[in-house]
Amino acid sequence: MDFHNYIRAVGTGPKSNRELSEEEMTDCMNQILTQKASPEQIAAFLLGWRVRIESIEELQTAYGVFDNYIKRVDIKNSIELGYPYDGKADNPYLFPLFGKYLKKFDLSIVVSGDYLQPAKHGITLKDVATNIKLDDNIHYFDRKEYFKELSNLTRVRNALGLRTAFNTLEKLLNPANSKYAISAAFHEPYVKKNNELFASNYENFVVVKGNEGTPEIFSKCRYWIKRGSKIVETSIEPEYFGITYKKSWDKITLQESLDFLNNPSKELEELAKLNVALLLVTANKAKDIKEGFEMLS
Repeated sequence: MDFHNYIRAVGTGPKSNRELSEEEMTDCMNQILTQKASPEQIAAFLLGWRVRIESIEELQTAYGVFDNYIKRVDIKNSIELGYPYDGKADNPYLFPLFGKYLKKFDLSIVVSGDYLQPAKHGITLKDVATNIKLDDNIHYFDRKEYFKELSNLTRVRNALGLRTAFNTLEKLLNPANSKYAISAAFHEPYVKKNNELFASNYENFVVVKGNEGTPEIFSKCRYWIKRGSKIVETSIEPEYFGITYKKSWDKITLQESLDFLNNPSKELEELAKLNVALLLVTANKAKDIKEGFEMLS
């Protein structure tokens, strides 16, 4: 179909806007990922789709189209951590500290990275993963290698400079066929949306209100797990575990982040253990974060 029909469906105003059918959404995503549509058309659609507000059915169809392009491998007993691609600016990444604690439980973690995407200008996971030695149970996947079609849209997305539906869809692409996954959501409506999009792909799925949109805990927060037909909310208070973390910079640099990871303080290690405790919950090794933390002591 002519791509202009898809732009008109999301960009002609409240009276004429409409949801795309499954067939239309499939064709639209294929045209975007193969760049059969021009960069200007792609940007126009992504902006209009965001403003009109994407339906869960459209997102699910788009996510299904992604499956046709992703090259996967199998990493057993792995937990996928869903990080955003717009980077971190306020705190260091913690995931490089998780591996040594997870080995005891025969667990691996899977993380994905790529070039910086809109709209926050932080340090990317790729920046860290490619500049530090990772434990052998931490598996870094470069999206350029397993889903080049989405990676190749970086220039278009940065030219647009705004968050789009792709910021949500790209968090959990499951390049390692992981059994477990954890993602992040800041607003509660996105907890439900994350579950509707991703939960069926995993044996267990957790959503946490993590730091800077990541699945990492730095301060008091909440996490959610679907139990039957209900989504159960649980609070996490680091101070309960004797952890009082305070950052000492306004905006962290890549070198500062690497220095903290190469020479972690006791405080940072305890914070890493708290995060691993939540991963043990994610992997069905602990019934709650308190039990998970005790298992690491």
